[in-house]
Amino acid sequence: MISKTMEAALNNQISLEAYASQYYLAMASWCDREGMEGAAEFLHFQSLEEREHMMKIFHYLSEVDAFAITPAMPQPPLEFDSVQEVFRLVYEHEKKVTQSINDLVGICYKENDYNTLNFLQWYVEEQREEENLARGILDKIKLIGEGGQSLYYIDKEMKKVLASVQAAEAAAEGGEGA
Repeated sequence: MISKTMEAALNNQISLEAYASQYYLAMASWCDREGMEGAAEFLHFQSLEEREHMMKIFHYLSEVDAFAITPAMPQPPLEFDSVQEVFRLVYEHEKKVTQSINDLVGICYKENDYNTLNFLQWYVEEQREEENLARGILDKIKLIGEGGQSLYYIDKEMKKVLASVQAAEAAAEGGEGA
């Protein structure tokens, strides 16, 4: 059993994760329309990951005899000025999610809720990885620049980043069962 305060805070996190999934899906659609297949694939993958993050919390609330609320979603933006803006927004959103996770951890300490604290440790690590990934993508985009062929190289780099993320996840999953 968890407190009503923690239940409400975790439901807020469900909303934030669900919105991230929809936000990245909207970005993927924009990238696809702009001919940036690699960036679109990466953002589709990120969208699915965010949904998984949401579902973990959803299930956790059920496990602790709390009530998970299916969130209503505001429409995410559909238009972006550039792929650079897209990934700047991804990074900003990941920082927002990290702050929210940190706030949840703070509630755990305040309420001596060590079960939820233990549950959230995965999110703490995941957010460090997500922020690092987004910041790394922005660094690569800056290095590539904004010249005539930059979109081609950015898109190509996104395919490499996606392959690297997928390989790391497959290796981690293989290590969990060993």
